[in-house]
Amino acid sequence: MRFSRFVIGLTTSVALNASAANVEEYINQLPAGANLALMVQKIGASAPQIDYHSQQMALPASTQKVITALAALLQLGPDYRFTTTLESRGEVDSGVLKGDLIARFDGDPTFKRQDLRNMVAALKRAGIQKIEGNVLIDTSVFASHDKAPGWPWNDMTQCFSAPPAAAIVDRNCFSVSLYSAPKANDLAFIRIASYYPVTMFSQVRTLPRGSSDAQYCELDVVPGDLNRYTLTGCMVQRADPLPLAFAIQDGASYAGAILKAELKEAGISYSGTLLRQTLANQPGTVLASKQSAPLHDLLRIMLKKSDNMIADTVFRTIGRNFYGVQGTWRAGADAVRQILRQKAGVDLGNSIVVDGSGLSRHNLISPATMMQALQYIAQNDSQLNFISMLPLAGHDGSLQYRAGLHEAGVDGKVSAKTGSLQGVYNLAGFITTASGQRMAFIQYLSGYAVEPADQRTRRVPLARFESRLYRDIYQNN
Repeated sequence: MRFSRFVIGLTTSVALNASAANVEEYINQLPAGANLALMVQKIGASAPQIDYHSQQMALPASTQKVITALAALLQLGPDYRFTTTLESRGEVDSGVLKGDLIARFDGDPTFKRQDLRNMVAALKRAGIQKIEGNVLIDTSVFASHDKAPGWPWNDMTQCFSAPPAAAIVDRNCFSVSLYSAPKANDLAFIRIASYYPVTMFSQVRTLPRGSSDAQYCELDVVPGDLNRYTLTGCMVQRADPLPLAFAIQDGASYAGAILKAELKEAGISYSGTLLRQTLANQPGTVLASKQSAPLHDLLRIMLKKSDNMIADTVFRTIGRNFYGVQGTWRAGADAVRQILRQKAGVDLGNSIVVDGSGLSRHNLISPATMMQALQYIAQNDSQLNFISMLPLAGHDGSLQYRAGLHEAGVDGKVSAKTGSLQGVYNLAGFITTASGQRMAFIQYLSGYAVEPADQRTRRVPLARFESRLYRDIYQNN
């Protein structure tokens, strides 16, 4: 595919369209101390309509996924698929596989236990009843840590930040039920489905209803090796169980335990040991395989639902594909920078890119830099088919219920990626105005904080700010 290059002219002034309200009027709707960097520009124009601190570095949050998706399409292509295989370098003789069975995981973020079960069934259909060798869980496509630099430690056990490992099964997330004890001060107890190969311990104290200790007693989970978890803290007596979900910390161990169970269920034994293989190695003969959906389909899910796991496995895969090395965070970051510069003329400059999802607090980018990417996307969308993957205001994804855009009357007119972290409310995307003009915009809003008593209505100022801003943009351009 051939794409045009477009490098946006940069300016540091506040260049407001004559019909647009002053930016300060919008800022006055926000809580005291909030920081705004804003840029609005017609597609193909050399100068912005609104330029307010467009050079200011900001946390991109999940608008980082726009950068990731663009680099992925340019490097991997829309038809790229993740492939998980069962392989061996041995021969099958009279129902015996004489050699190791290698489960080679490729970082497929959509791989499910049922997929693994189907692959084991393929071994059974091939007549394999016994493996004279080890079972190897191969995670060599990725190297180094599965957690990116700058991820908040207290999010690590949350399913939305499950480590994007090479081996992923059912999104590396599992659920449990926590039951309060019938007697106060006794330990609460945990129930977990037997098909989850994890171990949970409870050190959770049950408090009587109305206990004065309840306000400051919190539940916590302490992960250990081999997917062992301990719940600590306390909970108030309740009639119903408390549903909880946690992220798998060791993807290879989890996948290995599931494969072991599926082999046993299929009646396939092995004489050796279940081992992990992390060094790059030559592939064997493929005995069974499972491919993911095409990359474009995965990116649509990633952008519509702000899926972190897809973003970060794709990010590490970009680095592996571009440099021909095991996928690492550093390789992904360097590759994204080079791909955007070489193939799209987008210069990330002094931006800091460390992951693909935007979860990291180390990421930094300016609206002016993001605008380069948006302009390129808009001018090459007939080949990229990118804008249709973004959430559409009032219709789907993370913009389906965005109050400020609904109040602005722009449902169906805004396609944009959201980005939210603590105190951060970002938007980056496109708006079609009342006159039919197509415009790109970036809203980087940080330092957003309200009084503790106002937490339940904390988004009211945000909705007021966005409704006025985007109504003006829509009506006056």
